[in-house]
Amino acid sequence: MTSTPVTALSAHDALALLRTAVDNVRRDYPVHWTHVIDGDNDLVPQRAVHPAFAGSFDWHSCVHQTWLIVRLRRLLPSLPIDGGEVLDQLLTPENCQVEADFFASDRGRSWERPYGWAWLLTLDAELRLAGFPWADALRPLASTLRRRWLEWIRATRLPIRVGAHQNTAYAAGLVLNAARAVGDEELAASCVDAARRWYLGDVAYGAYEPDAYDFLSPALVEADLMRRALPAAEFSSWFDAFLPDLDAPRWASLRAPVVVDDPTDPFQSHLAGLALSRSWCWRDLAPALPSRFASLALAAAAEHRTAGWSYVFGNGYGAEHWLGSFAAYLDLGALDSGPNQN
Repeated sequence: MTSTPVTALSAHDALALLRTAVDNVRRDYPVHWTHVIDGDNDLVPQRAVHPAFAGSFDWHSCVHQTWLIVRLRRLLPSLPIDGGEVLDQLLTPENCQVEADFFASDRGRSWERPYGWAWLLTLDAELRLAGFPWADALRPLASTLRRRWLEWIRATRLPIRVGAHQNTAYAAGLVLNAARAVGDEELAASCVDAARRWYLGDVAYGAYEPDAYDFLSPALVEADLMRRALPAAEFSSWFDAFLPDLDAPRWASLRAPVVVDDPTDPFQSHLAGLALSRSWCWRDLAPALPSRFASLALAAAAEHRTAGWSYVFGNGYGAEHWLGSFAAYLDLGALDSGPNQN
């Protein structure tokens, strides 16, 4: 396992990301409240149900903004804000137990699955690898969602291929990295098994990308998962069957960033995130692709990074409540892991 360099992120941008994340996880409103309500007694503030992760507009964004705080604190401890105070306030044993009890209940069986679950397990692995004390507080919630993940992924016959939160390849890739980082062989195997079940037979990819609200490329996150799930030679053969004409005009829509007409529009901000997620997919896929595509992938990664970073700041809360996590994931990685191959 190789360490991801931190030099790609300037100290100025790192501090701006950290300040934004700390403000976000403390901010209760506006909130995207997505629970099914059974009666008036359920109409309570989000913070009552989710005391650890009620900020940053929605639960999953609060989780990965918390991950951003942890990642920056771990890699750049000299920043003048370390984020420890807000972690002390939110990641308490009591708060995390309330979260765990929710996800252990019937109401939590599918809520935030799979995207939020994958980010929670990524946060858990980051805390454990750092040796930070908040890992112990988070453990009941992480254990509950680990169990929920295994129940779900082992029973799920078909994938979800959209370019947003429900995408199964992206979530499985996050969890696979987290599981390998902490040596959880059972959890890792569940992701590899699912990757083979869901995607091994895919040939001649033919979808149209992107959709208007994508923040993930279904093609690239699938390939990025398979890169991690398959041995190198098998992946190369699989990709040659999956996207044999990657350099053709047909796929210019994958190789070039999408213009974002109004990044202050919350849904259009997804396309800003798409540039960032495509960038890390192209970069990490490049050394694993058939050799004729390597330079193409690196050029696309660089172009998407420039485009994506141009939207990270200054476009309102609809973008800033989440976009910094993707920028940091691009420039800092997660869990000190580079491209993984069996």
